[in-house]
Amino acid sequence: MMHNEDLRRELAEQNAEFRRLQDEHANYESRLEELQGKAVLEDAERVETVNLKKQKLQVKDRMERLVREHVEKTTGTGVRR
Repeated sequence: MMHNEDLRRELAEQNAEFRRLQDEHANYESRLEELQGKAVLEDAERVETVNLKKQKLQVKDRMERLVREHVEKTTGTGVRR
């Protein structure tokens, strides 16, 4: 069975949506690091931080769903309805 990192690498090679989500996640992370490096955040930056964290989590959740779907498709496992 493939490890999580191997699965992600394979998905990144095969799936354009997964690649786009990885880029989006990295962009959110980069901006969050930039904001967290500031000594004091303005109100708008605090709101931006909260929104970025939510968006980053949504992207991560979608990436995890794609990984699960990929595993189910390639191994034939998963819940059948």
